[in-house]
Amino acid sequence: MLDYSLAHWIAFFTAAVLLNLSPGPDMAFILGHTIKSGTRAGFSAVFGIWTGACLHALLAAFGLSAVLAASAVAFSAVKWIGAIYLVWLGIQALRSSGEGGFVKATGERPGSGRIYRQGVLVSLLNPKVAIFFLAFLPQFVVEGAGPAWLQLCVHGGLIIVVAAFIEPPLILAGGRLADLIKRNRRVGLWLDRGLGTLFVALGVRLALTSR
Repeated sequence: MLDYSLAHWIAFFTAAVLLNLSPGPDMAFILGHTIKSGTRAGFSAVFGIWTGACLHALLAAFGLSAVLAASAVAFSAVKWIGAIYLVWLGIQALRSSGEGGFVKATGERPGSGRIYRQGVLVSLLNPKVAIFFLAFLPQFVVEGAGPAWLQLCVHGGLIIVVAAFIEPPLILAGGRLADLIKRNRRVGLWLDRGLGTLFVALGVRLALTSR
């Protein structure tokens, strides 16, 4: 069961690495929290993103993501909810004074639980991720290698494993900038402005996408 060739694994892990390195709302969310509030916030963000990705993989494995691919209404509903959420995060950052809003540079930091929940939502409310998993994972289902749902779950889980090798080093590197943010409110202010603009742009781009 689940017997694959070396060529299969090379193709899959190459695609998984490229997927995890590609920029997008998930990476912006993780690095934004890391740079502004340190590694603890960064890991809370990444665990939230990973949870959302796991749920996407499960939905794809059991066919529920097909609803998004087949239904224009369902796709549009999730797309607009996700776009509005990203724009809302961006506005929070744009309204920041350098020590509040999206994330805080000094003083009280946003709770890990709150950051985690935001990460889950950022991942789940992106229908493109659901459809990507629905289109990507079946490419690696091999006839006779085992139940299709199990193969989909295993490959979906391995994408998270690959992320576990790529994203933590980025968090640790970004955490070094947190000390600078704490010492200089102006740096925090401009970083909030940059992050806010990025999230608003990502939200607008998501709203303009089609299936």
